[in-house]
Amino acid sequence: MSPTVQEHRNAIRVATGRFEREVEASFTKEELQAICEALGVDIGEAGRPSTSQMRRLIRAHVGIAESPEATDDSTFRKADLQAIADGVGASFES
Repeated sequence: MSPTVQEHRNAIRVATGRFEREVEASFTKEELQAICEALGVDIGEAGRPSTSQMRRLIRAHVGIAESPEATDDSTFRKADLQAIADGVGASFES
């Protein structure tokens, strides 16, 4: 059986040095920043960008979209999470 959305999120959290969550929750701003760092995404010198901007940068970096401008800034879907998990080297326990 394939991993659930929550299992994908938790695997990504662990792979980026964050803690797993017991409840279903989308990524916090700090978790998005950790994902950006793990992927080597340049988020700029002027502090942290907005959550929507980080989502766009992550999608473009893992190949979900051609560029940050060519994607939306909605929360990640399961296919997005699978690509991000591959990008950060997340592993799933059976």
